[in-house]
Amino acid sequence: MAAMSIITEFFRRPLMTGAVAPSSRRPAYAMTEGIGLEQARTVAELGPGTRVFTDAIVARLASDARLVAVELNPVLAARPTATRRDTRLTAVQGSAAERAAAVVSGLPWTVIPQNQRGYILDAVTEVFAPGGRFTTFAYLHAAWTPPARQLTAEPARRFNRLERSKTVWANLPPAFVHRATQRP
Repeated sequence: MAAMSIITEFFRRPLMTGAVAPSSRRPAYAMTEGIGLEQARTVAELGPGTRVFTDAIVARLASDARLVAVELNPVLAARPTATRRDTRLTAVQGSAAERAAAVVSGLPWTVIPQNQRGYILDAVTEVFAPGGRFTTFAYLHAAWTPPARQLTAEPARRFNRLERSKTVWANLPPAFVHRATQRP
């Protein structure tokens, strides 16, 4: 069911959805690994889509932590999932700003215009708690494109520590994760 809804939404709204297939659990694990979710009080997720990253985030959260999942696509925002019953999760259709220890992003960066990418990254840094962490992913096949190269360069102005994961081959298409830590 997740595969059909993401494929349908990609063809309906390619500039909003950005993926032709749902991400697998492997990049979700890579996205949530080593960013301190276990100690975070509040986490924001941008573009939860089919909720595979949401499930991985919730699995790592403390029992008294909070996750705010923000989805612009109204169809994907309305998708019922088992995770939605978790009291730590607040799903929002639209945009939200709240202090967060971590931001996990499933946004389709390569289809977002450069000025909007900068605006979103600035907004991410504004909602960070001290020492906040940001993680997002990119598809291997698009890594050479100008938007992907710009996305790699843009966080350097906003974060003091950047790293890129190994390629997650068990995903369609293969992907990698960018992790960044906020300047204090």
